[in-house]
Amino acid sequence: MKTNSLTEGNISKSILFFLIPILVSSLIQQLYSVVDLVLIGKFIGAEATAAVGASSLIITCLIGFFNGIAVGTNVVTAHIFGSSDRSSLKEIMQTVWTAGAIGGLLLMVVGLTLSPHFLKWMNTPHSILDTGVIYLRIYLLSLPAIVLYNLCSGILRAMGDSKSPMFFQVIGGLLNVVGCILMVAVWRKGVAGAATATFISQTVAALLILGHLHSKKQSVRLEFKVKGFNPILLKRILAIGIPSGVQAMIITFSIIILQSQINKFGVHVMAAFAAYYKIEMLIYLPILALGQALVSFVGQNHGAEQYERIKKGTSLSIRWGILMTACISALLLLQGPLVMRLFTDHQQVIFYGCQIMKVTFPFYFLYVIIECSSSEIRGRGEATIPMVITLFSFCVVRLTALVVLISQWHDIRGIAAVYPFSWAVAAGLMTFARLQMEKKEHKL
Repeated sequence: MKTNSLTEGNISKSILFFLIPILVSSLIQQLYSVVDLVLIGKFIGAEATAAVGASSLIITCLIGFFNGIAVGTNVVTAHIFGSSDRSSLKEIMQTVWTAGAIGGLLLMVVGLTLSPHFLKWMNTPHSILDTGVIYLRIYLLSLPAIVLYNLCSGILRAMGDSKSPMFFQVIGGLLNVVGCILMVAVWRKGVAGAATATFISQTVAALLILGHLHSKKQSVRLEFKVKGFNPILLKRILAIGIPSGVQAMIITFSIIILQSQINKFGVHVMAAFAAYYKIEMLIYLPILALGQALVSFVGQNHGAEQYERIKKGTSLSIRWGILMTACISALLLLQGPLVMRLFTDHQQVIFYGCQIMKVTFPFYFLYVIIECSSSEIRGRGEATIPMVITLFSFCVVRLTALVVLISQWHDIRGIAAVYPFSWAVAAGLMTFARLQMEKKEHKL
């Protein structure tokens, strides 16, 4: 297993070379849902697009929790790797395999059972409810595969290997594109076909990464059995992973609350937001990849007690992220109608989508500050502070702002403006927390 130390050498090169495979992997993973939505919008229609958009938020919320657990896996593994404690690496793998398999299956069963209730609670229009339930239930069958893939990716990245997860995602992404085209455009299987193609591709990617870990030398080989499960390591993982998972769920949960208000504006506005969320990922995923790279960087350097290197790495990441986000945001704003046409030909949906982008994209640089600051804090082993800040900013502040802004703007701009308002609060609080932690560390 090829691993790389992030505790030595040029900081820029260390982060950049580690970041690129994570970004490619994230973009490929997002390709799953983008291809679904593009083909559904073109071959089925706006109502199907709206149904998939509503379902996708629930999927994101459920997966987000286990992605948080993956952050815990990443941080604990990185601390162990950075401190050169190789004897615990295999125990981490066995513990994550057992917990991930059981947790993924339980999450799938809960999701399948409650799918109709979730969509009804979000005020999903009755005309698209059945379509949304079909898509959601088939997609949820892939949850065990998604959970295991993300947890195993966290282990590999913590040890400096971000390329292997990328290769497996590329294979899965190609399968998804081909499968979705066949299911939706050729065989006309509707939203069920799109979800089935995604299920197959996610499962293949998970099998590939599990096989990769199983094929390595005995000292770090994954065994498909409970032997080696370490409850103490699981407790360490969950101490970071649960707050990180709750943080991810809070973000998505707040969006679901907003979605319940969006749904009141009708199918065309729902379709516009569904397309917007996919376009937004072109900005969000590079920021998220930067944060994931920074977590591993900080985790390894924290284990090696390289504290000054951590500060320099975070500062550099924030500067890179702001520049990158400004460029992508400007390009998308200039080409807004053209990008929206990838998802729909309906002029009213395109108009609404462009309005949303104009309100949010100029302020997306704030999310760089949020992600990089919270990644440094979590990489040091403290996950509760980012969770509390996220809870306050993305629930209390965001929902309060929703009431105020909707009363001022009686249209979708009021909903869209909630995002940058809450980002500004979160960015300020997260920066303060990060600087206080660095100041305290400097005194020690």
